[in-house]
Amino acid sequence: MIDIEKFTEVIAKFLAMSGKILPDDITAKLEALSAAETIPLAKSVYESMLKNQKMAAELNRPSCQDTGVINFFVTAGEHYPDLGKIAPALKEAVRRATVQAPLRHNTVAIFDEKNDGTNVGERAPFIHWDIMPDSDTLRVETYMAGGGCSLPGRAITLMPSAGYEGIVKYVLDTMVDWGINACPPLLVGIGIAGSVENASLLSKKAILRPLGSRNPNPKGAEMELLLEKGLNDIGLGPQGVSGTASVMGVHIESAARHPSTISVGINVGCWAHRRGCIVLDKDMNYEILSHKGARL
Repeated sequence: MIDIEKFTEVIAKFLAMSGKILPDDITAKLEALSAAETIPLAKSVYESMLKNQKMAAELNRPSCQDTGVINFFVTAGEHYPDLGKIAPALKEAVRRATVQAPLRHNTVAIFDEKNDGTNVGERAPFIHWDIMPDSDTLRVETYMAGGGCSLPGRAITLMPSAGYEGIVKYVLDTMVDWGINACPPLLVGIGIAGSVENASLLSKKAILRPLGSRNPNPKGAEMELLLEKGLNDIGLGPQGVSGTASVMGVHIESAARHPSTISVGINVGCWAHRRGCIVLDKDMNYEILSHKGARL
C-alpha cells in the first residue's frame, strides 16, 4: 500500500515547481544560445528570457502565463503497489496545483465549450502509461502543453516513395509556416512510424528526452543533427525576431512501419519548455531527475 494522500501532494507540488522553474538542460541551453548570439536584438530577447526565469523563481510565480494543458507520461514498475489509484490521484494533483501554483484555467470541454477552472475534465489530464518489468518504482514525466507550442503540431502519412527526404521537407515546411507562432527557440520532436497516431505519440515522447540525447540508431542521430542545422539556418531567432538559432534541439523517435506507408508526426516545445521528471518509490521517497537537487 502507498500513502495516496502524500503521493497526490508530492505531484501537486512538483507540478507547481515545474511551472516556475525550467529543467536544468533547457536553462543551460538558453544560456549557451544567448552567449553565442551575435544579433543585438536577439541577444536582448535572450537576456529577457533569462531574467524572466530568475524572477519567476524569486517571486514564486509561473514562468509563463500559459501553464498549458497537463500531460502525464507514467512508467510504472510492475511491482509498484496500488496502480489503480494512481490516475485519480494525478487528476486530484492537477486540481490542487491549479489553486496552489497557481495554474491558468486552460481545459475547455469539447462540444460544450465550457471551462470549469480546474484543469481537469474529459481525459484531462491526459495520462500515457508504460510498464517497466522487474521494477518497484514509479516514474512520472509531466509536460505543460501550452497553446503556442501546440500550434505547429502536425501529422501526415506519406507515400513510401517520399522517403526520408519527404519527412525532412514536411518538417521544414511546417516549421517555416508555423514555428514562429510557438515562441522559439524550439525543441522539435519528430515521430516516424507506419500510422499517424503512432507517429504523433512518438513525437510527443521525443520532446520529453533530455537535450543532447541522440536517437540510438546512428542514421537517426545523423538526421537529428542535420535537421537541427537546417532549422537553425532558417534563423527564426528568439521569439521570431531573427537570430542565429531557431531550435534548442531536434529529437526523433521511431517505430517499425508497414512497407506501404511512412508517417511523420511533429510536436514542438517552446523556449519555456516546462518538462518535469520525478521517480518515486512505494514509501514516497523521490528523486527529481529534471531539476537536480530540487526539493518539494
